[in-house]
Amino acid sequence: MFMSINAQKLAGKVAVVTGGNSGIGLATAKRFAAEGAYVFITGRRQNELEAAAKEIGNNVTAVQGDISKLADLDRLYATVKKEKGHIDILFANAGLGEFAPLGSITEEHFDKTFNTNVKGTLFTVQKALSLLRDGGSVILNASTTASTGNEAFSVYSATKAAIRSFARCWILDLKQRKIRVNAISPGPINTPGLSGLTQTEEQDRQFKNAMIASVPLGRLGDPDEVAKVASFLASDDSSFVNGVELFVDGGAAQI
Repeated sequence: MFMSINAQKLAGKVAVVTGGNSGIGLATAKRFAAEGAYVFITGRRQNELEAAAKEIGNNVTAVQGDISKLADLDRLYATVKKEKGHIDILFANAGLGEFAPLGSITEEHFDKTFNTNVKGTLFTVQKALSLLRDGGSVILNASTTASTGNEAFSVYSATKAAIRSFARCWILDLKQRKIRVNAISPGPINTPGLSGLTQTEEQDRQFKNAMIASVPLGRLGDPDEVAKVASFLASDDSSFVNGVELFVDGGAAQI
């Protein structure tokens, strides 16, 4: 059951969450809405997106789209402009990953991963700039994989390292507008995306056990634990936090 929020620290804000149909994106959209924001969510799969909007409840608009397709981003922001006219919070969350060891990496795998995670994130933010209010908050979903070695995961890890670099660079590009840009780096979080990395239930069990063994807190994270950090970065609670990488990993990347 989703925890009720007492203080609406995002009251009156307009937020966009890409990849808001499941996992971290859905948990964050739910928390943003519960804290008073009006939330626009995107996702590639219409059925999942509609179900997510129902789960969020009030103060939400769902716009189907793929962030690697610039026309879909244009359609998203045209909807935001028409309905609300501006954006206060942007959580560039959408991304994907698949295992591929060096020696087996295909051009298709490379292009798919970089087009979504790097190109998609870049244009998600760039195309939002005309709607983003001065003093707004941009949050990028990076990963602990940007800081650690990961077997058969080099392409995904490289995309997340690029996202970390975006945060550092964009705070300079946007400094005149006082727009803050921060990155969240989740560790192993219990999401559908984590399970989607394996083929069978037994592989999923072994993979998650290995992940748990790498976490000093001894468990997988919950999507809402990432959402709470995103809410902090979205709100005035983090008004002097800019360009950081905030790990939400139970300590996994710190040892």
